[in-house]
Amino acid sequence: MSPFLGILELVNRTERLYAITEELRAAGPTGRTGTWLARRLEVSTRTIKRDIEALLQAGVPLWAQAGPGGGYVLDAARTLPPLNFTGAEAAAIAVALATLPALPFAADGRTALSKVLAAMPTAELERAEEIANRLWLRAPEPPPRPAVARALDEAVRTRRVIVLHYEGRAGELVERAVEPAALAATGGHWYLLAWCRLRTAPRWFRTDRIRDAHLTTEQAPEHDAATLFGVPPADAGPVRLR
Repeated sequence: MSPFLGILELVNRTERLYAITEELRAAGPTGRTGTWLARRLEVSTRTIKRDIEALLQAGVPLWAQAGPGGGYVLDAARTLPPLNFTGAEAAAIAVALATLPALPFAADGRTALSKVLAAMPTAELERAEEIANRLWLRAPEPPPRPAVARALDEAVRTRRVIVLHYEGRAGELVERAVEPAALAATGGHWYLLAWCRLRTAPRWFRTDRIRDAHLTTEQAPEHDAATLFGVPPADAGPVRLR
């Protein structure tokens, strides 16, 4: 078999795996039998069984439905339909991440961008790169150490007590056990807003002054940031997803 035919076979199988997933998504909870899928995609039932096994190994949430007429069912609640991103949309995500290197959950943002880029058609990916090359910027603030950033993100996400080694204005290091409330950006810096057990009061901790951070297993009390720190001004406030 020539290399070209091998590549073509791989492409055809990739398209077929995609088609199986979308047929099962459209079928909903009733699912589709292997025979139906084989007839629909013009392949053997044996090929469909191999493809289903490949999808399962890839982590696609499928299961076999027992009983008369039983077949394969896709858990649509745990998957997303295909998303089409434009070059400009991908470039916008990249700019947001690059402009704010100290951004909370920045590592998750970079992972999300990688997934977006991997799913884009070649033409749109090239368009995204072309747009990004015409967007120049200077990062406003160096990000905290990766281990510190991950600990802060996790503390806010899971509401757990975190112990900080914090550098004061005079350069002294102080250990603070704090109960996280929020992460906030103002004046060109990111801050951890938390209840400080040492001072028994709410405090703002600049993330670039946190030299080390240890996430404990202790669940912190649930603090409302607006109650502790006051309602944000009219031109500030929580991030909205929509």
